[in-house]
Amino acid sequence: MLFIILISTAGHANVDAKILIVLTSHSDLGNTGKKTGFWLPELTHPYYEFKDAGYSVDVASIEGGMAPLDAKAFQEADEYHQKFLNDAELMAKVIRSIPLSQVNPEDYKVILFAGGSGPMWDFPKNKDISRISSAIYERNGIVSAVCHGNAALIDIKLSDGKYLIADKRVSAFTNEEEQSLGTTEIVPFLLQDKLVERGAIHVYGKAWEENVVVEGRLITGQNPASAKKVARSIIEALRKQ
Repeated sequence: MLFIILISTAGHANVDAKILIVLTSHSDLGNTGKKTGFWLPELTHPYYEFKDAGYSVDVASIEGGMAPLDAKAFQEADEYHQKFLNDAELMAKVIRSIPLSQVNPEDYKVILFAGGSGPMWDFPKNKDISRISSAIYERNGIVSAVCHGNAALIDIKLSDGKYLIADKRVSAFTNEEEQSLGTTEIVPFLLQDKLVERGAIHVYGKAWEENVVVEGRLITGQNPASAKKVARSIIEALRKQ
């Protein structure tokens, strides 16, 4: 006798949808002599949300290899700092991050750009960011960014020649938040202004408080406090597909 068991997948994540988190390779904070890099909670908060939901997650960086971690992150208490330091798998992914030039966009359903000040230097005008992001987006995938990671979005064009963010709502690090860091005159441009210049509709919340905008398959967060909700919004969007 043949029994056929049907298992409903409604409401469950498509865990076959692979996710790529992209980090900066830039470690110099302008000409200040100080160091920067990626902001750890903008990696760990999404990463552990994705892993807990059953997804496979890869970590890439602009140049590959050791992605520079902004040590200032450890000055702030965070529930995942120690978890990261004890996580040999994730540590290895950061130390041996995939060079973005080697990424095949067909391998991923989601790309997420993590922030930190470093991305302000090496995310814009990056051909691989544009190549991978436009391909994922036009294959019904999700493009997302947190905080300064939104610098990745300013030069992405779709196959019709239009900017990905044109006429779309986004949330990103604000001029007010940049000023509060004292880096307004250090970063190469103001992210909020550049996004608006590209035609984006910048939706900002209170400084340093959670603010996430879901614009179809473009999902963005304003600051580190938004990183976890960005990941949860991505998971929710995947479940609806």
